[in-house]
Amino acid sequence: MLLEFGIKDIIDIVLVALMLYYIYRLMRESRSANAFKGIMVFIVVWLFVSQVLEMRLLGTILDKLVGVGLLALIVIFQEEIRKFLFNLGGHQRMQALKRFFTSSKQKDKESKEVKQMIMPLVMASINMSRQKVGALMVFERSATLDDIVATGDKIDANINQRLIENIFFKNSPLHDGAMIISDKRIKAAGCILPVSHDLSIPKELGLRHRAAMGISEETDAVAIVVSEETGSISVAVKGRFRLRLSAEELESILTAELS
Repeated sequence: MLLEFGIKDIIDIVLVALMLYYIYRLMRESRSANAFKGIMVFIVVWLFVSQVLEMRLLGTILDKLVGVGLLALIVIFQEEIRKFLFNLGGHQRMQALKRFFTSSKQKDKESKEVKQMIMPLVMASINMSRQKVGALMVFERSATLDDIVATGDKIDANINQRLIENIFFKNSPLHDGAMIISDKRIKAAGCILPVSHDLSIPKELGLRHRAAMGISEETDAVAIVVSEETGSISVAVKGRFRLRLSAEELESILTAELS
């Protein structure tokens, strides 16, 4: 038996361990770690009963439960499954592959274009922060936001500092919703975003922050939030917040994420 254990078996075990670890980390981030542990305990018991003890009746019952349980797991963990599949072909991997085949001149050109797009947003964010004007701006990346754009008013305009500040002016009818930026243009404003129900979000953060977190959890979008209460600037990426940012920090994050 020991002679039959080869390099393929080692690779098989390592890959399964990595897969289980990745799934556990994903579950832990979504606060489903206890459910994942319960599932693992059930699988161990099922394998022990059916394969080791060879208890036919109990093994058959557990086999049926596993068959039905797979459908139940898809329903229960649909958000986690979607996030897992999305991360599998994530934006960063595609961008890294793209950068590998891009010439240095093309990289410099793209870097300048990103800089031109980012600066009006940074300046508008700083001005709105000083005046404590609430704002929520979302950058579309590889995951399309057409369904989000459809909930607001389409604009399709160049990125302009004055336009951004006018959209989020307190008396503007569009200031309560989110502004969507796609293909270096302002696509829509007054859009409705999915709200995160993550209990780890600090209580002092309002609905704009929860909406920013929600869209960053469900897609690879980058969301900028200007707090109406404190004037602080935050960025939500991949379900995580960067809070109380300066102009330099905001520019640095946007450059890294959008380049």
